[in-house]
Amino acid sequence: MSTPRATPPRVPPAERGATRIADRVVAKIAAQAAREALAATPGGPPRPAAPPAHATVTVHHDIARVRVSLELDYPSDLAAQCAAVRSQVVRRVEECTSMSVPEVDLDIEHLHSAHTRSAAARHRKLR
Repeated sequence: MSTPRATPPRVPPAERGATRIADRVVAKIAAQAAREALAATPGGPPRPAAPPAHATVTVHHDIARVRVSLELDYPSDLAAQCAAVRSQVVRRVEECTSMSVPEVDLDIEHLHSAHTRSAAARHRKLR
């Protein structure tokens, strides 16, 4: 007669292993969040296409430091747009990755007026 096998003790999920999210994945989340924030410009109508936004991220332990490069419309409330981007990036990265985001640095690479944006769109259509 064989003796019943002892069931090994259950290990809590947090102690079973580790999940690592690559920096480039966090950067994609941050860039998408920035585009979402800019598509719904504070105090303005929704935009048909979100302006370009690129992000780089450095992750150390569970802390993500984010840098986002943006193109913004001008004239507009640049401070409000930047605040919207920062809060959206922090919220989305924290909810998608459970990482802490203590800072979001913004680089505004270009300012576009309505005139230059429409001229650029016409130029692209002619190509």
